[in-house]
Amino acid sequence: MSELIVFEPLFYAVAIPAVIATGISKSGLGGGLGQLSVPLMAIFISPVAAAAIMLPILCLIDLFNIWVYRKHWHRGNVAVMVPGAIVGIGIGALTYKYVDENAIRLILGIIILIFAMSYFTQRQQTSAQAPGSRALGTFCGALSGFTSFVAHAGGGPMKFYLLPQRLDKRLFVGTHVMFFFIVNQLKIWPYLWLGQFSTENLSTSLVLAPMVPLGVWLGWRLNKHLSQELFYQVVYVLLFISGGKLVWDGLSRGEYF
Repeated sequence: MSELIVFEPLFYAVAIPAVIATGISKSGLGGGLGQLSVPLMAIFISPVAAAAIMLPILCLIDLFNIWVYRKHWHRGNVAVMVPGAIVGIGIGALTYKYVDENAIRLILGIIILIFAMSYFTQRQQTSAQAPGSRALGTFCGALSGFTSFVAHAGGGPMKFYLLPQRLDKRLFVGTHVMFFFIVNQLKIWPYLWLGQFSTENLSTSLVLAPMVPLGVWLGWRLNKHLSQELFYQVVYVLLFISGGKLVWDGLSRGEYF
């Protein structure tokens, strides 16, 4: 990335709203919109640089959220998913140069679309359900860690495990926050190993950082005022959008046709 990219107005016209939307999504809805930030930034810079710029931003959002949600997260779910995520991140780091990330985007996007549509076709109720199985949680954790590393799309697999449990909206977001706080911290080290944190990337992250508190605060307010049923409707809609974006990216970038 050019050393002057931090002074590029068109880049910031996209990056600033993307950072705010990511803060809102991660702080109030358990993610979804944040997945669009890297593709939007990649209009002006390389996807690799955009991903490296966003990781410190995500870590900063996490720091705000872990304090607010420190008493509202499902410890059992996080304990089940984190070991799998560690394995997934490790596999992602070791295979990063060989993996067809567009094929991963396409497959994951199709699975997410099917899962998201099930909510609107089956009209699930908001009554609580039993936690998912440990095997499914570990598998989803591994898939989340892997896809978060190679394609920045780790939210879908986690939601695949959490959404059927019908957790309270605050507990749902808090569990998402705590899990991805751990995942993002773990991702820092292989990103360093792969040389993705250049001075230019980090300086751009620093310039964008002041937008984080606004997005986080708006997310907190949104979570507070949404009803439980509307919260789940919005989350499933965002999940559907993110799945569609993954399919589009996989097809358009993968050159399969």
